[in-house]
Amino acid sequence: MRSRQCGLLSLSLVISLASAQNADHPYRIDLPTALQLAKAQNLDVQIARARLDEAKANHSAAIAKFLPWISAGVSFRRHEGRTQAIDGTLVDVDKQSTAYGPTINAQVDIGDALYSTLAAKQTINATTAGLSAQEQDSSLAAASGYFDLLKAQALVDVNQEALKTSETYQQQISNAVGAGVAFKGDELRVQTQTERFRSNLVQVQQQQRSAAARLAQQLHLDPSVELVPQSNELVPLSMIDANATLDSLLTKAIKASPELKQGQALAAAARESKNSTTYGPLIPSIGVQAFLGEFGGGRDNASGNYAGSKDYFFGVSWRLGPGGLFDFTRIKASNARLHVSELNVDKTIDTIKRQVVDSYSRVKSLSQQISSSRNSLTAAAETLRLTRERKQLGVGVVLEDLQAQQELVRARADYLSVIVDYNKAQYELSKALGAL
Repeated sequence: MRSRQCGLLSLSLVISLASAQNADHPYRIDLPTALQLAKAQNLDVQIARARLDEAKANHSAAIAKFLPWISAGVSFRRHEGRTQAIDGTLVDVDKQSTAYGPTINAQVDIGDALYSTLAAKQTINATTAGLSAQEQDSSLAAASGYFDLLKAQALVDVNQEALKTSETYQQQISNAVGAGVAFKGDELRVQTQTERFRSNLVQVQQQQRSAAARLAQQLHLDPSVELVPQSNELVPLSMIDANATLDSLLTKAIKASPELKQGQALAAAARESKNSTTYGPLIPSIGVQAFLGEFGGGRDNASGNYAGSKDYFFGVSWRLGPGGLFDFTRIKASNARLHVSELNVDKTIDTIKRQVVDSYSRVKSLSQQISSSRNSLTAAAETLRLTRERKQLGVGVVLEDLQAQQELVRARADYLSVIVDYNKAQYELSKALGAL
């Protein structure tokens, strides 16, 4: 784990240095690296880790409520004039006393300390599950951003190839027009298509840069460094068992979902808080005090006579009214908070089921669309090939060639879009199953 974190930090440092040296230099990144950086550097993940640290500190503070505290100090008392003796008589006397040493104090509200500790422990469980959920959310966002970048790069390649093909064809038509064997209008038609491809190329290049900036933001990297995919190959992924039934996926999601674990832990924390208001006041508070030091003084200005002194106090008490026994308003409020947290658990279960059903249906639908898009792409490529085999330069042939090129570009773009959507749906389903 440490070596992987060091590697990710090194990668982040390399990207930062690359930004400082040359903001226009592209930096290649692959999907595994993007996913690891999302867990290591995403700001939302770091915030979730900080909340977990806070929850652990609050748990330690709750445990500390059981512990006594020690104070050390010096006290001086001076009296001049009339005072009352133990037997009730009034006497005139001047006296002073001095005490110094440690005092041990302990006032433990056992009920509050006990249930606060239990609630804090459940809060740790909730924030731990929340961290896992946030890591999966960040991984899903990183994967989606990477696929968008991969799609943008693939569209750049498609349009570059289309532009190059169109420019070559335009040159051929231009030569034929110069030789007097082709119609000038055909050359203008091809030129119009070439300019359209050139404009499209500029647009998809801008989309690629925007996708790179969004991915850099998700990974908390310098957006001035242009991220490009390590490989331009875009293929359908297979992350979910194709034979898995919807019922089995729903069962798996309910068991593994970190969002549900988080909600259940928050409900458990609310239950402990409710117990604190209901049963906590029944447990008495214990007060203990002990002084272990030196005490001295005497009549008039005497300041000596120091000797060891030990004073002890022990008490047990119950609190009645607000914050204690019979505080029905506080009990009612804690019951309401518990009910809300339990309803949130039910709401989370409904959300998880809906996400699984939605993602599962999208995966199935897009799987079929991939097959159709692949067939369309094959047909468009074959159409262009057959059209190019016709050597005549008649008007009909030129128009057919232009249409075939346009259909091929659209078919390739549609095929890339379907694959990207399919891969995103795979990750969304994995996220809904709590297995990303």
